[in-house]
Parts: sequence; structure tokens; C-alpha cells
Amino acid sequence: MGFGHIIWTLIVGLVVGALARLMVPGQEHLGLFMTSLLGVVGSLVGGFIGSMISPPAEGSSFHPAGLVLSVIGAIIVLVLWQHLT
Repeated sequence: MGFGHIIWTLIVGLVVGALARLMVPGQEHLGLFMTSLLGVVGSLVGGFIGSMISPPAEGSSFHPAGLVLSVIGAIIVLVLWQHLT
């Protein structure tokens, strides 16, 4: 995994995290990095949900989450975060 891949992951995570924050009511005091981390974790949760719905391709143990599943996963993480704090 190269440096460019990490930067691209954080940028996509920022977009996913920002969309999740827009959809969940309430005010969260998260900076850019934490919003990006929310999106990345949401993508992982979305990939897990996707693998439960349909198994990953033959020979792969990872199910890539699309934008919709990533946002749904980020919303789940954000709601859980709100209830824990």
C-alpha cells in the first residue's frame, strides 16, 4: 500500500464521513481527520454488511463496499458513537 493509496483512502473517507454527518441529526465536534476516520471505519462496516448480504468473489476474503454501503456503515458507527458518549 503506497502513500498515494493512503491519501486517497483518507479523502474518500472524508467524503463518506461528511455525508454521514449530514444525515445524522445532532452536532458532532469532529475535525477533518476524525471525520475521515469515521468514513474509513464506515467503509469497513459497510463491507462487512455487504459480505453478509452477498459473499465476496471466489478467492477473495474482502467485500468492497460501494459509496452507499460506506455511508450506511458510517451512519451506524456515528449513531453508536453518539450513544456511547
